[in-house]
Amino acid sequence: MQHIPNARLSSGLKQRHVTMMSIGGVIGAGLFLGAGIAISNAGPAAIIAYALTGALVGLVMRMLGEMAVAMPDSGSFSTYADKAIGRWAGFSIGWLYWWFWVLVIPIEATAAASILNAWMQAVPTWVFALGITSLLTLSNLLSVKNYGEFEFWLCMVKVAAIVAFLCLGAAAIMGWLPFSSVSGVSKLVANGGFMPHGVGAIFSAMLATMFCFVGTEIITIAAAESDNPKSQIVKATNSVIWRILLFYLGSVFIISSLVAWDDPLLRSHGAYHRTLELIGIPSARLMIDLLILVAVASALNSALYTASRMVFSLASRGDAPRLLTRTDARGTPRPAVLASTAVGFLMVFANYFLPEYVFGFLLSTTGGIGLFVYLVIAVSQLRMRAKFRAEGVELPIRMWLYPWLTWAVIVFICAILLTMVWREEQRCEMLTTGALAGCVVAAALILQWRRGRRGADVTCAAAGAARGA
Repeated sequence: MQHIPNARLSSGLKQRHVTMMSIGGVIGAGLFLGAGIAISNAGPAAIIAYALTGALVGLVMRMLGEMAVAMPDSGSFSTYADKAIGRWAGFSIGWLYWWFWVLVIPIEATAAASILNAWMQAVPTWVFALGITSLLTLSNLLSVKNYGEFEFWLCMVKVAAIVAFLCLGAAAIMGWLPFSSVSGVSKLVANGGFMPHGVGAIFSAMLATMFCFVGTEIITIAAAESDNPKSQIVKATNSVIWRILLFYLGSVFIISSLVAWDDPLLRSHGAYHRTLELIGIPSARLMIDLLILVAVASALNSALYTASRMVFSLASRGDAPRLLTRTDARGTPRPAVLASTAVGFLMVFANYFLPEYVFGFLLSTTGGIGLFVYLVIAVSQLRMRAKFRAEGVELPIRMWLYPWLTWAVIVFICAILLTMVWREEQRCEMLTTGALAGCVVAAALILQWRRGRRGADVTCAAAGAARGA
C-alpha cells in the first residue's frame, strides 16, 4: 500500500494552542486523584518518587524531541520506531498506544459522569458518559483548530487553578493566612519521619506516579499539525522539566508540608481537597470537583485526538485500513476519529453493562503500555541519531550525554518492568499487558512476512516476464 504523507492533515493549530497545551497538558486527572495515594503509601518521600519519575519523563521527552524536530509526524514515536527498529515495531507500538487511549475514553467519561451524577442524581451516569463523549467527538470532528481551541481553554483553567493552589499553599506555609489551621513544613518529618516506610515505598510510589505522566508525549503528535512544528516541538521539549518541577513537585511539596501523610482523609477526600480544607477554603470539595471535571474533559478530548491521529498514521503507512487516511476539506481525518470514537463508545457500554471483571480485564491490558512506549522511544533515539548523523541532519535539540544517558534510561525502564512483574499486586497486570503486546508483535511479524512473500512473488513474476520477452 502506498505511503500517504501526513501533509494531508491540516496545520490548524496556532502557536498559542500548542504553547498552552505544552504547559497545561502535563496537568492530568492523575495529578489530582493520584497524589493522595502516593503520599499515603510513601509518606513525604513521595516527593522523591515524583522527582525520579519526572526526571525519567524529562529525559524521554528530550529523546523524542530530538527525533520529532528532525521529522515532525502525527505518528510520532510509532513512525520513528518504524524507521529505526523495523516495520513490526512501528506497527506494534502504534496499535498498543491506540488501544491505551481508546480505553482512556470510558475511564475519563465515567469519572466526569460520576461528578455530574452527584449533582444531578436523576440522570443515569451512563447517559452523562455518552453525552460527554459525544460532545468532545464533535469538537474533534469539526477541525483540529476546534480541538486546539477547546484544549487551550481547558489547559488555561488547569494552569490557573494549579498556580492559585501553589500560591495559597505557599502563603499557608509562610503563615500569612490567618484563617488557615496549618502552617510551616513540620509535617515533612513528623509521624515517622520523611521516609516512614523506607526506600522500598519510594519505588512503589514511583510505579504509581509513572502513569500520571503518560500523555506528555502527545505534544509531539499535536505539533505536527501546527503552522510551525519544529519551533513548537523545541519550545515544548525545553519547557517540560520546569513544568514537571513546578506543577508536580511544587504541589506534592505543599501537600506533604500541610497534610500529615497518615491523615485518614488524605485518600478518601483527595490530596488537593484535604489541603484546601485544612487551609480553610470554603466549598473546597466543589472547587476540586470542578477542577477534576475540567482535567477529565481535557484528558478525554486529548484521548480522542491522540487515538485518531495514531490510527491515521498507521493507515498512512499501510498498517491500518486505507479508509482511515481520508480527510475532509478542513484536513480532519474523520474516519479515524469516528473509528476511534466507535470503539470508545463500545468500551463505555462495556464499563456499564458487562460484568465488572470484563472491563477490569480490558483495563489490565494497558498497565505497562506507557513504559513500553518510553522504552521504544529510547531505543529509536539510539538508532536514529546514527541515521541523522549519516544524512547530515541538523538537530536543534540533542539528547544529553549520548549514548550513555540513553542506555541508562533503557536499563532503568527494563528494571521497572521487571519489578512490576516481580511485585504480586502488579504481576497480573504486567503479564496481561505483556500477553497483549506479544499478540500484537506476532501479528506485525506475520503481516511483515506476508508482505515480503508478496513482494518476492511480484519480483519473480516480473523477472519471468522479462526472460520471456
